[in-house]
Amino acid sequence: MPANPLVYTLTAAGQEALSAKDVGETDFPLEVDFPSDYRRLLAMIEVGGHIEVLRGRLRRFPDQLIGEWLKELEDLKLIESREAGELDAITFTGASLPPLPPLSDEDRKRLVKTTVIAGGTLLRSGSFLSGDRIANLKPLEKARAETVILLVEDDPDQAALAELRLTMAGYQVHSVDRAKALSRYLRQQARPDLLLLDVMLPDGNGFDILAQLRGRPEFSTLPIVLLTAKAELVDIRNGLALGADGYITKPYSKNQLAEVINHVLKQS
Repeated sequence: MPANPLVYTLTAAGQEALSAKDVGETDFPLEVDFPSDYRRLLAMIEVGGHIEVLRGRLRRFPDQLIGEWLKELEDLKLIESREAGELDAITFTGASLPPLPPLSDEDRKRLVKTTVIAGGTLLRSGSFLSGDRIANLKPLEKARAETVILLVEDDPDQAALAELRLTMAGYQVHSVDRAKALSRYLRQQARPDLLLLDVMLPDGNGFDILAQLRGRPEFSTLPIVLLTAKAELVDIRNGLALGADGYITKPYSKNQLAEVINHVLKQS
């Protein structure tokens, strides 16, 4: 994260441009419909304009392109920026979910298509990777023995089995069994290299946790793979929409875990 990250907010002109539907309803300088790419960015900035959160939500685009788009919006006087302040401590219990920006028609169609592909892939192979997001994650320059995987799993047998398999694959493994324990870990320990997140927890919902992490600047681009015994399309769609980097269905093997983690982290 940059030493002095920026937070973007809409100007009055940006608010007007976001709410306008037709040509002539805004002072936008071009005599065309307001570009959908600009509308997407303005909608995201309206609900959370920290640069790291924007990078996380737009992970299928390179950072340089995102920066150039933001510069264009600033040049058009549609947004303005300031340095970010201190972050509040993270907690999952009792915390309200962050607002999510509305999906554009293009993004909605892409999500539907990806969900169908993911559902079929999970049925065939038991794992799915979100290629659009992973494409713009930086390779992890660590050996497996130095790579820290944080496992969130409440079932003791499943947790013990996953820890053993991850250790056999050569990773360092830390595990927690509750949402409350996860928030304590993330407050007190260094950020892990990848999070394996069980969808069903006794004191929290994995999708809600994912939404909160993606709304936090320090975790917006943290690689997160969901573990689930359910592979219904509605659940898959929910996880992908919230920013999951991959899915693994239970039961799974050591090789499946290692292969997914290796692809997400791009380790040689």
